[in-house]
Amino acid sequence: MKAAFGTQFATQFATLSRDKRDTLLLIASSLLVLAPHALHLPLWVSLVCGAILAWRAALTVLGRRLPRNLVLVPIAAVAMAGVQQSYATVLGRDAGVAMLVLLVAFKMLEMHARRDLFVVVFLCFFLVLTNFFYSQGIGTAILMLVSIGFLLATQMSFQLTGKVPPLSARLAKSARMLAFAVPLAAAAFVLFPRVEGPLWGLPDDARSGKTGLSDTMAPGQMADLAQSEDVAFRVKFDGPPPPQPQLYWRGPVLGSYDGRTWTRVHPLPPRDRAQPLAISVAGAPLRYQVTQEPSNARWLFALEVPRALPQLPDRPVGVSGELEIQAAAPITERVRYELASFVRYRLQGAASLPDSERWLLLPWGRNPRALAEGRRLRDRLDPAGRVRAVLETFSKGSYVYTLQPPLLPGPHSIDDFLYGSRAGFCEHYAGAFVFLMRAAGVPARVVTGYQGGDMNPLDGWLTVRQSDAHAWAEVWLAERGWVRVDPTAMVAPERVQRSLARALPPPAPFGLAGLGRFLQPAPDSLLGRVRYAIAAANNGWNQWVLNYTPRRQQDLMSRLQNDLFRWQAVAVIVILSLVLLVVGKFSARRRADPVDALYSALCRRLGQLGLPRAPDEGPSAYAARLAAAPLAPRAQQAAGEFLQRYSAYRYAAAGTASAGTALVPILKELLSRVR
Repeated sequence: MKAAFGTQFATQFATLSRDKRDTLLLIASSLLVLAPHALHLPLWVSLVCGAILAWRAALTVLGRRLPRNLVLVPIAAVAMAGVQQSYATVLGRDAGVAMLVLLVAFKMLEMHARRDLFVVVFLCFFLVLTNFFYSQGIGTAILMLVSIGFLLATQMSFQLTGKVPPLSARLAKSARMLAFAVPLAAAAFVLFPRVEGPLWGLPDDARSGKTGLSDTMAPGQMADLAQSEDVAFRVKFDGPPPPQPQLYWRGPVLGSYDGRTWTRVHPLPPRDRAQPLAISVAGAPLRYQVTQEPSNARWLFALEVPRALPQLPDRPVGVSGELEIQAAAPITERVRYELASFVRYRLQGAASLPDSERWLLLPWGRNPRALAEGRRLRDRLDPAGRVRAVLETFSKGSYVYTLQPPLLPGPHSIDDFLYGSRAGFCEHYAGAFVFLMRAAGVPARVVTGYQGGDMNPLDGWLTVRQSDAHAWAEVWLAERGWVRVDPTAMVAPERVQRSLARALPPPAPFGLAGLGRFLQPAPDSLLGRVRYAIAAANNGWNQWVLNYTPRRQQDLMSRLQNDLFRWQAVAVIVILSLVLLVVGKFSARRRADPVDALYSALCRRLGQLGLPRAPDEGPSAYAARLAAAPLAPRAQQAAGEFLQRYSAYRYAAAGTASAGTALVPILKELLSRVR
């Protein structure tokens, strides 16, 4: 039934006049350009544009007249007023794009001359560029290339005279035009001097910052973040990646607690610091490269503990006393930096901690049961024993790890969690553990960041998503310094050993949770391999296109300048040029008309016999001159017939490829007689 419907539609479409077919093609091309804007424009703008395009298509098919300006002007005025109402202005990027989209749609109802057709096409070309205001991903680029191909085919349809080739042939020709243009565009992209950031400002996907770690932590906050699949950053290790339990990407460190929310502590003034931060490391460092997505925050993430600060070309980078790496300005575009980190280290591993009181403070009158429990732990002389006691409580206390913990609105949220709900996410366990440790007299703090990541086997990049957001704890022990402790691992070890998805119970097969499970298939399945391939393509686009900064361009130009003067590079360039020249000539020969090739062979042979063809002499004039030339009768007759048949083929009103194919053996026979 579907095939019959498609055949019937194609038949009806073919019966339309050429003007109607071209207009419908223009409407389809415009729709392809306008459709992506529906993702960011107000809903009413998309509905108005869709209604206008449908109206124009119906008028075209039915052969009705276009509406008068008396009808269009009020509608357009109301639409412009709607833009003013939606954006509170008619200027700026978003309002300007909305007005341009409406202008293209209304122009469809106001096409009275051939010039108006080209106005719509050129406006659509400009609208293609405006899509990059909002997204510069590889999907947007591919869709815009397809849109340009349809627009070129549409423009070609308006310019052709006489018999018009089918739409497939026009689309194929526009694809060839794009194929010739893409290498030139790529060369211009690589060689043209770069500017900082994308042209016309940064797109939405570079400034979104919709999700990401903050410098505060409250119950439920991390669980909400962990349900996002947005990419936080990607990592490429120089060698084999470390095991999953070592992938702790350090972010904000929280030490102040008001009974509800954990926040960062205020840094000590230099005069109040008793001694500089002492760090000792062991083993070889792990070298890796990080490509961090924009977050509108200043945090840079690294494995503990980096050997040196990362270098960003446009802003300085600093580190706090808690090993938080921060840029001087918020990260509003993708940044790329290299690091070397030691996973074996000792931080402030002295006999005493100079500012220990900062990491022992607790709010007055909050969580009395947890406070009493912590004070009972002080009976243990060994602080490490107090740590083990709390971890054992989590391990054997029937606690549940869940993304949907119950709300804890009361003033004693830690008591409610520890002795009531016993269900929580990583921030519940980290916050409760640090509270108990401080009550037990052990300096402790909460560390937030990311744990783990998803290794793509196709390109070797580790993708860390917002769903990998995690909170853990650090306790200070004499002579050992700050020691990482992850209480979540005592309740859900799979979270640290493998991933968040494996640590949580399987969702129901229906609903949004089940759909999310379907969208995250097993890595070894077909869908899993497709997902990895798409992720690798997106990462390659980000690395080599969107992250092609002026600094990377300068490095590339320096390498090219050095390499081009080496004899190996010169030899490769010469060989490639010769290969391309030979291939081009061979392809040109194959594309040449065999009838024209035989005509050239005849002219060369007659030239050898002393009767060359003049540059301005056509086949008919040439045949007339040969009729009076001193030439053997058999050769003279064959040459005359050859030129007569060639002239009829070449200058006939309707010469076809099949006629040329049938003519080739006849011309070869006649050519053989010219001696």
